[in-house]
Amino acid sequence: MRAFIFPGQGSQSVGMGKALADASPVAREVFQEVDDALGQHLFKLMSEGPEDQLTLTENAQPAIMANAIATLRVLEKEGGVMLAARADYVAGHSLGEYSALCAAGAFDLATTARLLKTRGQAMQAAVPVGVGAMAALLGADIDTAQRLADAAAEGEVCTVANDNDPSQVVISGHKGAVERAVALVKDYGIKRGVLLPVSAPFHCPLMQPAADAMAEALGGTPPAAPLVPVVANVTASPVSDADTIRGLLVEQVTGRVRWRESVGAMEDIGVGRFVEFGGKVLAPMVKRSAAGDVEVTSIITMDDIEALAKTL
Repeated sequence: MRAFIFPGQGSQSVGMGKALADASPVAREVFQEVDDALGQHLFKLMSEGPEDQLTLTENAQPAIMANAIATLRVLEKEGGVMLAARADYVAGHSLGEYSALCAAGAFDLATTARLLKTRGQAMQAAVPVGVGAMAALLGADIDTAQRLADAAAEGEVCTVANDNDPSQVVISGHKGAVERAVALVKDYGIKRGVLLPVSAPFHCPLMQPAADAMAEALGGTPPAAPLVPVVANVTASPVSDADTIRGLLVEQVTGRVRWRESVGAMEDIGVGRFVEFGGKVLAPMVKRSAAGDVEVTSIITMDDIEALAKTL
């Protein structure tokens, strides 16, 4: 079985999508549709920068989604490989869950772009700049990371935000608490703690105002049932019911991204091949998380798409 997977924030870079758009009218159509939906020249920002504007959460989220969906659409329309016929599951990391749902037909492209714009703006506005922080713990398993976060909290918020793979966990919360955690890593046998260059503390209780905003937004534009099940971030299990998906997307804003467990769940139900669209971020996490020998492919360029079409 196969899973099509979609990367999250941090996978953006200036120049993303440009070569694909130069090579494919299908990709150009995707980028134009997103621009029209948002009423901004997002693809110009993706192609030319400046980088500081592209990395703003409200721009990075729809840009990463657009890039991923463009690669998939080129595969479908020019390669003749349809997701519903070739993928058994979809999954995405954080905002990538929206890309996955778009890919599986639960949201149309324009709606996905607008939802991610709203999500990015709400997540940025939820916590004043400088109040929150995130840090990657390298060489940490989930239990050790949680013990460290609990010890560093001291009455503030400090919790596991992303369980990425067996060797990388991300914590999130109040800046002081996260900084205390980084200072304590050696005491917990963790190789290294690195503060991340993010503008807000994602996937922790401080994001509740953003969760409320997404509850309102998704209430107005609920998903349809996806063509194939999505493995949800907050449960690490497959779901197909539209109302359940809507609730999980709201929970996801404050909840943990259980990516390591999601990979394990897909492997347990028979997924042996993972195809990442629009990035190379998830592939190494999948390889480190899988218990067995799984095949992982990252699809970014036209050459990647043409090679994949021959093997699916």
